[in-house]
Amino acid sequence: MVDEQGREIRATVPGLGRRNRCLRSAVLVGVDSTLGPVPGDSGSRLPSSAEDPDFFRLLVDSHQRFVGAPLVDPAATARWLYEDAPFGLLAHDADADPRFVYANRTAQRCFEYGWDEFTGLRSRLSAEPDRQEDRNRLLAEVREHQFSTGYRGLRIARSGRRFWIEDVTMWNLVSVGGVRIGQAAVFYRYSDASTTRPEVGRTAF
Repeated sequence: MVDEQGREIRATVPGLGRRNRCLRSAVLVGVDSTLGPVPGDSGSRLPSSAEDPDFFRLLVDSHQRFVGAPLVDPAATARWLYEDAPFGLLAHDADADPRFVYANRTAQRCFEYGWDEFTGLRSRLSAEPDRQEDRNRLLAEVREHQFSTGYRGLRIARSGRRFWIEDVTMWNLVSVGGVRIGQAAVFYRYSDASTTRPEVGRTAF
């Protein structure tokens, strides 16, 4: 994130150690939508609201399962994650052309969209067309490994402002019954493209 003078700010999460504070930024890629319902599983876990506790649990549990580290402090709540988390968090569904279904306040400020505008937006529109080949490579990697880390990409806000998201981590959202609901991503830092070197890294979504 950047302050009023354009300097980069790194967000930290209370209660997480240094290693986990460095668990990286992310914004989403497409999703493998080929998995159908599993017997005994109730199917969709898409959020009913910004502070849906069941979707919060899906985010947290899937991150722990696939990334192998906690996403938030154990005392954190769905409200804290949405309203107060110092990092951006987004999620999209498992459609063949996925749409965002969640974006917390930090992500909304970064991309310059409110909740109603963000949810329903095609996730591919968060990156420019010439980034789609990288997006597809990342999709294949996440399909195989359930998560991916270490990427950097250029993103575009609603106003047209371009900014970098670095050290990207993304992971699959999978219910306890094995249904793939979508993917989620978290970013701890970003900076305006005009204030950083113009390198093009692999993109995150």
